Amino acid sequence: MTALTQAPSLAERARADFPILNQRVGDQPLLYLDNAATSQKPLAVIHALRDYYEQTNANVHRGAHTLSARATEAYEGARDKIAQFVKATSRNEIVFTRNASEAINLVANSWGLSHLQAGDEIILSVMEHHSNLVPWQMVAQKTGAVLKHVPLNADESFDLDAYRQLLSNKTKLVAVVHVSNTLGCLNPATEIIELAHQYGAKVLLDACQSVPHMAVDVQALDCDWLVASGHKMCGPTGVGFLYGKLALLESMPPFLGGGEMIQDVFLDRFTTAELPHKFEAGTPAIGEAIALGAAIDYLNQLGLDAIHAYEAELTRHLFARLGAIPGLRIYGPAPHADGTGRAALAAFNVEGLNASDLATLLDHEGVAIRTGHHCTQPLHRLLGVTGSARASLYFYNTLAEIDRFAAALQETIEFFQSALA
Repeated sequence: MTALTQAPSLAERARADFPILNQRVGDQPLLYLDNAATSQKPLAVIHALRDYYEQTNANVHRGAHTLSARATEAYEGARDKIAQFVKATSRNEIVFTRNASEAINLVANSWGLSHLQAGDEIILSVMEHHSNLVPWQMVAQKTGAVLKHVPLNADESFDLDAYRQLLSNKTKLVAVVHVSNTLGCLNPATEIIELAHQYGAKVLLDACQSVPHMAVDVQALDCDWLVASGHKMCGPTGVGFLYGKLALLESMPPFLGGGEMIQDVFLDRFTTAELPHKFEAGTPAIGEAIALGAAIDYLNQLGLDAIHAYEAELTRHLFARLGAIPGLRIYGPAPHADGTGRAALAAFNVEGLNASDLATLLDHEGVAIRTGHHCTQPLHRLLGVTGSARASLYFYNTLAEIDRFAAALQETIEFFQSALA
């Protein structure tokens, strides 16, 4: 089969939906490889957000007029879409938040402060994002709970055997990332959750880097909570969600007080609203939630299995190209031969060179990558570096873009090396 008769790739079919990708940076076409930080937005999402403010703008719930009813229907419809997307048993198991960080803080302050006591143990991992470290550190300081951390295997993946050794009857919570935003590893969530439940511990799964890229089924995983951010899955900023098992959410006290989360208010007391509104104090991000629903429609149209398969192809090619560059060190385990087993991202350093300097010169070539600690400072300290460069891909990236990135990176490295010689 010749190239002329091959079916277009997923990226080739999707790129027309992302107008931002058509711009130039200086005199070079934009090459966007910072998707782990935030994804770009398709026209369907942009239009959904615009249409809300142009045609529907009104506050949700309790409004008797047409615009409020229309806004409420679209807002609650987005909740239904999320529930179906992650296979929740009930729409009431989905709570809208500003982002995944707020979702974790909700669980930490509601369930954590009301259930954890001195001597109870919280198991995290050394690869956690700051959003899944700091809230539990704050809870531990207030309750006297003890933090424990799962180390890495020799290939810089989650050490499941060490995790087994950390578990005990004192373990009350396990909070781990599904896919690391730095190491790229796909953690064994099913085994992690099953083992924790054998000790009666609850499990929170940070799914920010998995939900946008692969099918995630909360019932099959049996996690107690799951968090995700809309802006990493083609949705707008300012909205994310918390999934929680219904009985668990019902047992948790409210996190924030104010309008919407109440049933009745008196001068000296109040009663809470039913789920999920008990955890949604104040006017929510209505337009953003509706647009997140449009993003889910878009991802469903492409198909999560198709996205995951195509990204495996991208991963295989990315590692082949970067692996051919001398002195370049990629963190985390290598992908399987077919490109599966890890995310389509590579955090790396080049011996003797500063990652930020590399990114600055690459930006002059139109290449957008991220540098720094990626909100995983403890992990970088463990790796013996202060930061790293990171290229992260999504379904609208192409094999040709990987080739362009690798060539630009090789030229940049050679420029620095010649200047330092």
